[in-house]
Amino acid sequence: MTSSSPIPPAASRIPEIRVPGALTLAGLVSGLVLGLMLAGRPMADTALKITGPIGSLWLQGLQMTILPLVAGLLFSGIVTTVAAARAGAMARRTLGIIVGFLAFSATLGAVAMPLLLDLFPVPPGVSFPHGADPGKAPGISEFLASLLPDNVISAAAASAMLPVIVFVGLFALASTRLADEPRRALALLFEGLAGAMMVVIGWVLMLAPIGVFALGMTLGVRSGGAALGALAHYIILVVTVGTVVMVAGYLIAVFAGRRSLPAFAAAMLPAQVVAISTQSSLATVPAMLASARKLGVGGTTAEFVLPLAVTLFRATGPAMNMAVAVYAARLAGMELTTGALAAGALVAFATTFGAVSLPGTISFVSSIGPIAAAMGVPLWPLGVLVAVEVLPDLMRTIGNVTMDVALAAAVDAGIADEPESSETIH
Repeated sequence: MTSSSPIPPAASRIPEIRVPGALTLAGLVSGLVLGLMLAGRPMADTALKITGPIGSLWLQGLQMTILPLVAGLLFSGIVTTVAAARAGAMARRTLGIIVGFLAFSATLGAVAMPLLLDLFPVPPGVSFPHGADPGKAPGISEFLASLLPDNVISAAAASAMLPVIVFVGLFALASTRLADEPRRALALLFEGLAGAMMVVIGWVLMLAPIGVFALGMTLGVRSGGAALGALAHYIILVVTVGTVVMVAGYLIAVFAGRRSLPAFAAAMLPAQVVAISTQSSLATVPAMLASARKLGVGGTTAEFVLPLAVTLFRATGPAMNMAVAVYAARLAGMELTTGALAAGALVAFATTFGAVSLPGTISFVSSIGPIAAAMGVPLWPLGVLVAVEVLPDLMRTIGNVTMDVALAAAVDAGIADEPESSETIH
């Protein structure tokens, strides 16, 4: 089979963004500690009058970028997916597995995280800021009614994320039926929109140590030591959901890829070490290619599937993003309905096609903000949780890298089962 290389994603051409991750974590810790020291003292109210508006302003800076960023990335991701599907039978087989597993991943997050929180509730005593609206979760009828906007401009103005995402998805699919010149013009427009918004997010995240300090101090004053317990609890539960996805990668390699479990585990270890050190699937591609060779995956298959997987297949994304949004809802005192979970899962599935292969701290708000908005979850918990994303992000990267190589093995095994046709495998 002869297949062209996957089209480079728009996200890979986004300007490099640096985020002060260590300073952000330090800001959270110092804010929480100072908040604990001030809790119950007369000067606490005075301090909150300063930190409250600062934290809110920083969150608004993040929130203002979410809708245009998601529109740009989703449009580019769908166009890239459609172009890849036209590359041949191998691409269509690969995309079939990707789409099916991403749907499973989103469903897993919507089911597993509420169950985990029922078994292991958020530590008591965590209090959300005064004046913060805990939000209203949509019911199943509201979810169905909101799928298509009657006016996309009004929906965007109201921050109704789900109908806007559905509209952008349909718009992107329609653009693939246009002639080359207008199609390329639209693709460049949305690529530019996403790139510019990522730059703005980079600017806002440069102020993350200040914003997170203010939010952490507010949380520390209002919640005391329960806030520290909640953050540790959050990390454990979200990593647990990601671990389930990674384990699924081993199962796919064994049952669909027909590789032995010890052989796959041994071949994956070097790539997983690189994934931990870089926190980037894109930077781990050479190591993944080496792992695929050790497993006997055909050169053509590995060289086609792995770059395509890095572009489109963030296996842990829907599950872990849903887990974060559900946890944020519990922190905000919300009870999520079936309709809210369905809306979140649909957005988690759709937006993963426009996610960026960058460290999770950068893409945290752009990936989870739309899910939270679709579920009616307020944004303020994300402003605190982003500071500790460095730990769950390790699991995201390891899980994605493991699944990418498992995907290559599964596609290679499927090709081996096909009778030789007029197409030749090179």
